[in-house]
Amino acid sequence: MDLGLKGKKAIVCASSKGLGKGCAMALAQEGVDLVINSRSADALEATADEIRKATGATVTPVVCDVTTEEGRAAVLAACPNPDILVNNAGGPPPGDFRDWDRDDWIKALDANMLTPIFLIKAIVDGMIERKFGRIVNITSGAVKAPIDILGLSNGARTGLTGFIAGLSRKTVRHNVTINNLLPGPFDTDRLKQTMAGAAKAAGKSVEEIAKARAANNPAGRFGTPEEFGQACAFLCSAQSGFITGQNLLLDGGAFPGTL
Repeated sequence: MDLGLKGKKAIVCASSKGLGKGCAMALAQEGVDLVINSRSADALEATADEIRKATGATVTPVVCDVTTEEGRAAVLAACPNPDILVNNAGGPPPGDFRDWDRDDWIKALDANMLTPIFLIKAIVDGMIERKFGRIVNITSGAVKAPIDILGLSNGARTGLTGFIAGLSRKTVRHNVTINNLLPGPFDTDRLKQTMAGAAKAAGKSVEEIAKARAANNPAGRFGTPEEFGQACAFLCSAQSGFITGQNLLLDGGAFPGTL
């Protein structure tokens, strides 16, 4: 299927590796020109070069922390009028809410709720004027099935989800859609970090924990950044204009519900 994206411009946040990189690569394969960002210059340039060689797309790397005002300004200066925005940022650390102070909560809200909102605010009116826009927020499966030790993430990402539920119903009339992708267990550095913590707590090897977790998923495996990116690309497509305000859970069937 031709997704109708050739020649479009996209900002893909936190995209030097993992799910962000998967989204950037999938969009580039559809002929989208990219602005990608990361705090790591070496990893970002390597990813930009990899995408260019694989797809021929124009890729502009911006080294910055997108969760800061300065970082967002740098990304928007590189692409002030994107057709596509993929919001993404690393999740806050796990822990017990009794140990978190106000600064911990503000940092989580800045990264996983307010940064996406401020980027949307900066670009959505231009999308409305041009009668095309696709915004995808990478949140978490924990929005649908909260994980007790990820309270900071549960709270911040659920706040974003509630905000998007309202805004997305206003923009769709102008062919500007806003949706959320909720990853479950994907083979990323974030998953490896959480499994390392679980392995230490259980006195087991990371390999043992990984094998057990993969086997317990209905799919019998972890997801890949590539298939996550393809789902993102479809939500950004010309054909997806009637899909908005949705939370698409990609978890291999782990959530045991009917809705």
